[in-house]
Amino acid sequence: MAKAGKDQLRQPPKQSTGSGGETHQASTSRDTTLTTNQGVAISDNQNSLRSGARGPALLEDFVLREKITHFDHERIPERVVHARGSAAHGYFEASRNASRLSKAAFLRPGSRTKVFARFSTVAGGAGSIDTPRDVRGFAVKFYTEEGNFDLVGNNIPVFFIQDAMKFPDLVHAVKMEPDRGFPQSATAHDTFWDFISLMPESMNMVMWIMSDRTIPYSLRHIEGFGVHTFRLINGAGESTFVKFHWRPTVGAMSNVWDEAVKIAGADPDHQRRDLFETIQAGNFPEWTLSVQTFNQQTADSLDFDILDATKIIPEEVIPLTPLGRMVLDRWPDNFFAETEQVAFHPGNLVPGIDVTPDPLLQGRLFSYQDTQLIRLGGPNFHELPVNRPVCPFHNLQRDGYMRSTIAKGRVAYEPNSLDPKGVRENPKTGYRSFPDPDSGPKVRQRAESFADHYSQARQFYRSMTPPEKTNIVRALTFELGKVQTLAIRTRMLGHLDLIEPELGKRVAEALGMAGQADHIAPEVEPRDDLDPSPALSLVAKAPKTLQGRTVAVLVTEGSDAKLRDTVRKALEKEKATVKMVAPKAGKMKIGVLPDMTIEGGPSCLFDAVVLLPSIGGAEMLLDMASAVDWLRDAYAHLKAIGYVAAALPLFEKAALNIDDDPGIVDVGGKGGLDRFIEAAEQHKIWDRDTKVRPPV
Repeated sequence: MAKAGKDQLRQPPKQSTGSGGETHQASTSRDTTLTTNQGVAISDNQNSLRSGARGPALLEDFVLREKITHFDHERIPERVVHARGSAAHGYFEASRNASRLSKAAFLRPGSRTKVFARFSTVAGGAGSIDTPRDVRGFAVKFYTEEGNFDLVGNNIPVFFIQDAMKFPDLVHAVKMEPDRGFPQSATAHDTFWDFISLMPESMNMVMWIMSDRTIPYSLRHIEGFGVHTFRLINGAGESTFVKFHWRPTVGAMSNVWDEAVKIAGADPDHQRRDLFETIQAGNFPEWTLSVQTFNQQTADSLDFDILDATKIIPEEVIPLTPLGRMVLDRWPDNFFAETEQVAFHPGNLVPGIDVTPDPLLQGRLFSYQDTQLIRLGGPNFHELPVNRPVCPFHNLQRDGYMRSTIAKGRVAYEPNSLDPKGVRENPKTGYRSFPDPDSGPKVRQRAESFADHYSQARQFYRSMTPPEKTNIVRALTFELGKVQTLAIRTRMLGHLDLIEPELGKRVAEALGMAGQADHIAPEVEPRDDLDPSPALSLVAKAPKTLQGRTVAVLVTEGSDAKLRDTVRKALEKEKATVKMVAPKAGKMKIGVLPDMTIEGGPSCLFDAVVLLPSIGGAEMLLDMASAVDWLRDAYAHLKAIGYVAAALPLFEKAALNIDDDPGIVDVGGKGGLDRFIEAAEQHKIWDRDTKVRPPV
């Protein structure tokens, strides 16, 4: 392999910055000019054509339509992105009177609406693992009495890009490199970081994806966001801007990186299995749907553009208002027919909800409909049971592949005089789009209000707790350490210096590249006066609870039955799920039928562990490398560990120091079980982090 370095890269193209701070690379040669498939030279590959810099995208943009259409049809039949998914049926129950905001019927207090929610990874294929470092899709289809409404978002409230024109480029960069077919489901490679390091608008998203939010513990523990700014329309025709938020009632929590890696090896389907087993057990996952709402005056007062999908509105600026809850209570009857064939589309709207001219959202409004045509074989995918509305629907569309509706009569058009009782438009109840005030001349231009790419990235980093900051540093060090091209690393280090000098310095030193960061001149200098937002930190706002979590109890022959039952009852009282783990799978002489074996149930699959071996059982465990690793991994993954005195030789064999560790508790002693539960409710023992991982 050639030595990595700047000499590997060809002479860089002429580069400039647009009005929104986006990178433009220009060609001066016909041989290197980007064209459409018809050979037409493209003047701007960064911005879609829109009506004014902040106006809606235009259907006449043949460059965008060709690019997105080709991208949508690149995979058959697997989804191009979000291929690996798990889903469930449930209901949404509105709890607050939102009529002053929206006339949508499903938001009336007390109303219950059927839903189908699908969670997914983004980069990997359908057969990839559940636990990569990746964004998680969070899409919900509401089967309302007024038609289907799809809220199609992610577990992160911002995105990589500001304009849908760049979506094919983003996905091509993150997917397997086309000349070698790897890596699968990973961002730790040159093409991703090459693209990202040339996209200043991605820097806020970089902070989010390098945080622990992209290695969630389970699908039940992720937050969800609509990402874009939408509009709510009330009965008087008045518009209010809105951002949608989903919050799990059990709280959001994540793995540490080594834990995620080992779960992938022990159980590649861990998050799908967890969702399935939780629903089957009747412990139905639940989320609160909340909104941030604001008017045009508030939007104008913010120091960023509300149409910019790379920005958030901090909750300290506009607090969340809960509207209701979603409960998932039924697993699909058939994975393919429902989870795979469900078709989401952000353009599936109902009266009372509308879109904005967000240039990323505008492209999605075209792309999602188009991609279903190739993936599901034609225009009639809405007739599949999982996509079919629960309210009556009738129109004059006919025929096509896989048509199942039998339309009667001779008329398939309107206006007509042959079918006076046929379907026609309804000016009174029909959907009406809100007239956008920002329409203007046709331009390929990004608004200058989109140009600050570093301030919110800085705010995000400064809002993290010390261990979360360290995990971001470790994640960036891992990812950039896999980048072979030196120039990409130094460019990315330059961006990190702009986000936060301390962050850039820590990553550079961890890579052994101190002082090698490129100097990057930002279009807008990052602000230094944004206060930290505690709502951005998973650790700072984590609820102290065992509800929705799983605790492993390791038992052997001769284990104290009374203590075992006491531990189980105490944990179940706190609404934890208890799994009995033993050296072997068969029924034990002590009357326990283990849920899992030590080798089949490594400690990375659980939130906390309790070791209850007998003296003889502990001696046997000392000869099992898997048992010693089971304990060592629980310690390294910062889990609360309960034990009895008989287990102490295992700690010695694993070379673990249990002194002054509040997360390691003798549950056999007085008050020990209560102290263990208190430690386990924290999920991670962060004070232990520097003992098991070298500081960076």
